[in-house]
Amino acid sequence: FGYQTKPTNREKLVEGMRGLKEFAERPQKNLLLVEDDGTLRSSMAEILAGKDVSISAVGTGEEALAALRSQRFDCAIVDLMLPDVEWSDLIAKLKAESGSPEIPVIVHTGKDLSKRETNRIKKLAETIIIKDADSIERLIDETALFLHRDVADMTDSQKNMMKHINVTDPRLEGKKVLIVDDDIRNIFALTSALERQQMDVVYAENGRDGIDMLQKTPGIDGVLMDIMMPGMDGFEAMRAIRQISKFKSVPIIAVTAKAMKGDRQKCIEAGASDYITKPVETEQLMSLLRIWLDN
Repeated sequence: FGYQTKPTNREKLVEGMRGLKEFAERPQKNLLLVEDDGTLRSSMAEILAGKDVSISAVGTGEEALAALRSQRFDCAIVDLMLPDVEWSDLIAKLKAESGSPEIPVIVHTGKDLSKRETNRIKKLAETIIIKDADSIERLIDETALFLHRDVADMTDSQKNMMKHINVTDPRLEGKKVLIVDDDIRNIFALTSALERQQMDVVYAENGRDGIDMLQKTPGIDGVLMDIMMPGMDGFEAMRAIRQISKFKSVPIIAVTAKAMKGDRQKCIEAGASDYITKPVETEQLMSLLRIWLDN
């Protein structure tokens, strides 16, 4: 909703409060959806729609900017893999041309992100949501926040998704988990799921760094270990962890790319407590974490 710098005055404060009141009382908010995949765009627009939300769905950066110049938007969802524009340029232009306050931007992407890209996104956008099995639920939750949607105005399906994503388990709250994965998208997706349970998360991007992080970070209750990593893979990392006396019993859940015959036994033999396959289903992951961390 913007901000004011000190020193301010009564007129500016009154103007700001008037803007907030007008936004809160407006019966319909405007959402800009920028997604180049036509099928996904239509599906997202249908799922996010409601009597209190007007959605303008476009497939290119130019169409997004044209839409922004024709009306005021209260929030934008932006895919990073657009055919006609660099994502950072688009988000910067959306921010610059949206007026005051700046439009909040939710990045929704399946792009393989580098650490540098991730840091750039964090500086430009309010939220990053990785395209996975739970991303639509998170989009409903995040857009409801930025659009100040009244739950009473949402569809039954949207209400159920909101309930599902915001249910926390006291058995997991406050637990600290180490994620070891070389794909930053997986780290984001897993971190988002764990943080919604009020869990603490630390991460490393390869097996060796994972061992170092485990040794230097006190109070880690469990580890999510990706198997397929360059250099020291998950099998090697788990064996090395089990050689360290104080970590012989720390729960380690192996995360494998696909279910192959004998995978579970290989993981257990390497030191895993249990295993789960990608794409990770959040409910299955939480069920495993409850089993291994509830002590």
